[in-house]
Amino acid sequence: MPHVLTLIAAPGGLAPAHLRAAREALAALGADLDAVDWLGEGEAADIPFQSLAAEQAIAAARAALGEAPLDLIAQPRAGRRKALLLADMDSTIVTTETLDEIAAFAGLKEKIAAITARAMNGELDFAAALRERVAMLRGLDAGALERVWQETAMTPGAATLIATLRAQGAYTALVSGGFTFFTSRVAERLGFHEHHANTLLLEGGQLTGAVAEPILDKDAKLATLKRLAAQLSIPLSAAASVGDGANDLPMIQAAGLGVAFRAKPAVAAAARHRVAHGDLTALLYAQGIRREEWREG
Repeated sequence: MPHVLTLIAAPGGLAPAHLRAAREALAALGADLDAVDWLGEGEAADIPFQSLAAEQAIAAARAALGEAPLDLIAQPRAGRRKALLLADMDSTIVTTETLDEIAAFAGLKEKIAAITARAMNGELDFAAALRERVAMLRGLDAGALERVWQETAMTPGAATLIATLRAQGAYTALVSGGFTFFTSRVAERLGFHEHHANTLLLEGGQLTGAVAEPILDKDAKLATLKRLAAQLSIPLSAAASVGDGANDLPMIQAAGLGVAFRAKPAVAAAARHRVAHGDLTALLYAQGIRREEWREG
């Protein structure tokens, strides 16, 4: 089956020399190569190839490119453009962990962030860790949520990713182990079709220290991917997913284009596709969507 190796860099970071080195590495393993196809000048290009497995192509190209700050994605050429995207929110679509930022208003950011980091790397049970962290915030004024929202930044490329996919006819869903207070606002700002997350319980204008059950965890994220694919009558191979934490891994592994985005080490190691240098528009290049096709959000 014909494949394509996509090299992606920050603007201006991809040079013809990088493409030559990658092509030579693939050719040395017996790959049949087609001409380089630039998707975005200085940012992304495709190297079509045959007679070599995707994993071999990635390994050979990475060895040839050394420490160059490039993201490499190899996949079949057919069906690259996806009809569905599921995206995590914290540290993916937004730059921060919103629960950690809420904790700052209780003077507990460092303590709670340490638990978050372990949970996102798969060292702790997600649901138990979420309950533990939220319990520490009991009595916090709910106004802290609005203050966190005002300071929450979208990850570079997020608005363009969603606007472009929607223009291409794809369905987009935000699915988070965080909170609906934030996912509702992110979804409205960026134009996601729907959003799913956990609900913080409030009473008398304060956090109760509890979250509504059942907890939205990794199993719920995977179930959402499967449900939406069924609703759209598409196979999972026609879906994309992106996230950074351990609770994202099942949906990353199940989707045809599952991307670990600036992910925790355990997640990056287990994902087929990784983006560590580019922004979220890397998911557009991975689908063969050219720079001139992008829509600004």
